[in-house]
Amino acid sequence: MGEDIRLAAVVALAQGMAAAHGSREAWRAAAAGACRALGGSFAALSVWERELGRLRVLVNVGERAAGEEEFPEGEAYPVHQFPEITEFLHERWAGGGEPNAWVETAEGPAAGGRPGYVHQRVAALRRRGRGSCVVAPIVLNGRAWGELYVARPTGAPVFGREDADFATVLAAVVAAGIAQAERLEEARRLAFTDALTGLANRRAVDARLDEAVDRHKRDGVVVSLVVCDLNGLKRVNDTRGHAVGDRLLERFGSVLSLCGAMLPGALAARLGGDEFCLLAVGPSADDVVRAADELCRRAGELELGEGVACGVASTADPIGPVRSARRLFRLADAAQYRAKAERAERPVVAGRGGPDDPVVRLADAAPPGQTGERRTFRGRQP
Repeated sequence: MGEDIRLAAVVALAQGMAAAHGSREAWRAAAAGACRALGGSFAALSVWERELGRLRVLVNVGERAAGEEEFPEGEAYPVHQFPEITEFLHERWAGGGEPNAWVETAEGPAAGGRPGYVHQRVAALRRRGRGSCVVAPIVLNGRAWGELYVARPTGAPVFGREDADFATVLAAVVAAGIAQAERLEEARRLAFTDALTGLANRRAVDARLDEAVDRHKRDGVVVSLVVCDLNGLKRVNDTRGHAVGDRLLERFGSVLSLCGAMLPGALAARLGGDEFCLLAVGPSADDVVRAADELCRRAGELELGEGVACGVASTADPIGPVRSARRLFRLADAAQYRAKAERAERPVVAGRGGPDDPVVRLADAAPPGQTGERRTFRGRQP
């Protein structure tokens, strides 16, 4: 393969990983790009899980053999089956060498293996009808992160030393791409996480609620929103200091998370200040009300707080059509507002106050162009 072709392959691999959205796409782009660059028929990317003493396969691409899934859930191999990871590779590093790639074939034991020892990879090559493979360690921050594996079928030209050297270059490109993907994942996580409580933040609720209401309109899925204000935070801040107030917020966040776990897949979030919410997609309205009731009970037991004002709105209750995230939030907010005004110890539920439900009336009383809620909330208009 000419230098220009290989340079183009390196650039294509880097671009493919840079364009990926999320870790899984980055893994697939890494394996697929390396497979093309090396003229392989199959490639895999694996991570070394030190704490579990195993190599876990993240992605398989190309001509997969029976039992090989693209994103396998449980394909992992004990590290002791791979002496080049635990012995050969480390011996090279200890001697000041670089973690270079190497070639294995179905004709014999791996390079560096003990005489008479048939390597697990060699056995796997034979079992899966592959004639040779090249294995390249992936190193991040000076430590082995995992490996890149590219194979060719039986009868195809066997990988050579030049291919192994090129695989070492590709592995370095993959390592840079993985590092970038992990940084982006962390940035996305932080962008959707409340720094104090570790719960989701308002931006996360915005996105999830819009998606949920779209599913409701399309498929009729039940969407429920619990909005609550933690009572007594201002008093705690004024009399005990903001550090103590922050501890109260953290404790309530833990209670909210615990109650949210009663609803499979629910999102527990802090909207800001003393305002929190639970978003449930799928559970029945009654299940959501039970979780909200438990939330009120547990919040009332917090040492420094004064309970919580809690409002619930669900598309399964008689609240009229919900065509936007904004309207569902407005209903839950109105229910919460009523709970606070009445100093209610249990949640107020929109739509359960009779034919002329005061919560629904309050939520729908806003003139056109105004939301009616006490805080602004991004969402499409009704």
